[in-house]
Amino acid sequence: MGVVLSVVFALVAAFSNALATVLQRRAALSVPQSRGFRPGLILDLLRRPVWLAGMLAVIVAGVGQAAALATGPMSLVQPLFVLELPLALLLASLVTGRRLPRVLWAAVAAVVGGLGLALAGAAPAGEHAEHVSAARWLWALAAGAAAVVVLAGAGLKRPVGKARAGCLGAATAVCYALTAALMKDAMRVLDTGGPAAFLTAWQTYAFAAAGVGAVLLLEHAMQGGPLVASQPALTLGDATVSLLLGALLYREQLRAGWWLVPQALGVALVVAGVLTLARRGIDLRTGR
Repeated sequence: MGVVLSVVFALVAAFSNALATVLQRRAALSVPQSRGFRPGLILDLLRRPVWLAGMLAVIVAGVGQAAALATGPMSLVQPLFVLELPLALLLASLVTGRRLPRVLWAAVAAVVGGLGLALAGAAPAGEHAEHVSAARWLWALAAGAAAVVVLAGAGLKRPVGKARAGCLGAATAVCYALTAALMKDAMRVLDTGGPAAFLTAWQTYAFAAAGVGAVLLLEHAMQGGPLVASQPALTLGDATVSLLLGALLYREQLRAGWWLVPQALGVALVVAGVLTLARRGIDLRTGR
């Protein structure tokens, strides 16, 4: 029952994130582009109701994600967020009034079918109340922070284009995965110690800080270049880093042996679908 609830909560969060992506990208494209890391970008976006609606969707997604991580393994919950891209494309088609061509419907089917095949083959499992030692957190956070700094720094040094968007998208992905890992541990604290323990736990404030950083990076990634570069790096990067963190921090396990065959086939379908959706998807500003 816990796994079923986890999947339901994750799907609600994925839909809310997809809605947030559509709204936030429209808002991000309506403000002046920035060549460097500009915290003032958020001030510009705060004046746009579309962006505020997107942030409300982000809050709903965060609640759903927290509930999903509290009831299921991270290696199951986070890969489900791959569905954000096809959901965002479907929502964008409604916003722009344009019908999706057959190739995009085929790509949506590839992502959904491939994800289902990969997760069915992997059957992610882990202890619900697994305690993460300080040493494991130290290594994970240090490596994650270093990756974010390197990727964001490399992206911000490049002009607007695919390289910039790809680097910033990858940096955002690492930040999102770290946020999820910290959120899962904070939910464990809430479950075992109650609200008082949750409000005094370092994990609570760490995942909040990581989440804010991820949102700021996401806005710059959206401005940095085309979706064909930023979205695959963000979507696939989040799932990949989350799987690694689930195994490293929470000792979560995936099935091996011949089960690797459907997993590999599923991953191949997801990658092909995501690349097609990002390359052929509708531009949220022009409707093309």
